[in-house]
Amino acid sequence: MINRLPLRLRSAAYALRGGFLVRPLVIAVVFGLCGAVLSSLEEAAPIAAAWVPTTLFPAREDAQVAQVILSVIAQSIMTVVSIVFAILLMTLTLASMQFSPRILISFVRDRSTQWTLGIFLGTFSYCVAALPAARALPHPFAPVLTVVGAMLLALVCVGWLLFFIHHISQSISVNHIVDRIARETEQVIDDLMPYPRAGHYHPAPPPAVPEEPEFPILSEVSGYIRFVDTARLVEFARAHHLRVRVTRRVGHFVPAGVPLLMVSRRTRIGREHFVELTGAFDIGPMRTLQQDVEFGVIQIVDIALRAISPAVNDPSTAISCIDQLTRILIRWLGRLPPDSLLCNPPHVVRVVLPWIDLEGLLNTAIEQIRAYATTDAAVSLRLLRLLEDVAVTVESESLRLRIVERGRRVVEGCRGRLPPDDLARLEQRLAALEGIAGHAGRTEPTPVTFPPVAEAGGEERPAMIKPDRPSDHGQDLRIASVAPFSRPRTPP
Repeated sequence: MINRLPLRLRSAAYALRGGFLVRPLVIAVVFGLCGAVLSSLEEAAPIAAAWVPTTLFPAREDAQVAQVILSVIAQSIMTVVSIVFAILLMTLTLASMQFSPRILISFVRDRSTQWTLGIFLGTFSYCVAALPAARALPHPFAPVLTVVGAMLLALVCVGWLLFFIHHISQSISVNHIVDRIARETEQVIDDLMPYPRAGHYHPAPPPAVPEEPEFPILSEVSGYIRFVDTARLVEFARAHHLRVRVTRRVGHFVPAGVPLLMVSRRTRIGREHFVELTGAFDIGPMRTLQQDVEFGVIQIVDIALRAISPAVNDPSTAISCIDQLTRILIRWLGRLPPDSLLCNPPHVVRVVLPWIDLEGLLNTAIEQIRAYATTDAAVSLRLLRLLEDVAVTVESESLRLRIVERGRRVVEGCRGRLPPDDLARLEQRLAALEGIAGHAGRTEPTPVTFPPVAEAGGEERPAMIKPDRPSDHGQDLRIASVAPFSRPRTPP
């Protein structure tokens, strides 16, 4: 239990930081302490009330006036808090029904909403904490400075309510929602892949085959892998002189009783070490954006799929989603992929950890939208624009050829379902994409087996592309969820 404490604290901090509990509660407690401390100091040093103009508080000796003011402000603020909660719940319900239930985590993590709740609850706690100081017996005392502070907080709450209504009206805009998800996903990419990709692509050596048998360590709970403490796994493997291989990557669902890890040299660890190994994983009922880049892409794809469904028929929203997917893919391609082979000391394999690769990210971002947009020329054209923009940013000829194959798949899916004029526009844009890859004319596409549409949970199916050339990560794409063995890089 003690060994799992750091990861549990990190997981709890992430969950609470993104909810309506920690920040509003801290603000309310701080404001309450300010009200109690300020009234006590004012009673100990009455000279402080002399700084308050008589116009703001003429009845300085009437404690009843101070009590009425503090009580009225506290009651009014609680009424406004009820309105704020009603607006917030209505917004969450609308966003969940109209866009996707998976985007609620983005609303919950909105700091403006958290500060709004905190300011209102803090003003209420300030007035309640200061109210006992205003008394008529045994000696009349009116905390003038404290009451003036409550009046100023009431004015701040009025202005903040206007700001909150304006903020909510913007927050339910689909463009604002998708942009926020894209920014959060880019932040995950920056944290997970901090080093930019420099120069041309150089394939990594093929993954090594384990030289000794491995034994499984089963998962104790069911849920999604949300965070992996790689430093802890490497340190454990180094201390016990063994190799640890993670069977599933971040974002995958792991049922209880299924192997989570494969460990070499069974005799070097006992059952008491199993808890220490599984404690390096944060597994929960829902995916998060701690290390899961794919989850951000899935949220945007969900909005696009609902927009192009026959019940909604909103291609403009789908186009906005594709534009945001473009920036995510370009950001991913501009960074060095995370290490899948972790060594300590150098050249000694300690941990093998799979990460999502480029093919997996392209499948999640494109394939479902492509499958449902075969009768929509505008959305299909924007998919080709996405592939064109991504192809411009890569320098690897092999990657560009694979992107061209995806563009041909978009056009072939629309053939026979769109009018000739729309199909001609698609072929024209495909020709521009082929020109970027170095092909002036149309050539007959080589047979390529693409994976089926990814499921909403992000799990991959066995059928994958089998190219003759190495992938962007240097591994055979027969197993897309297993990342390559590569030497650790040092920061440039």
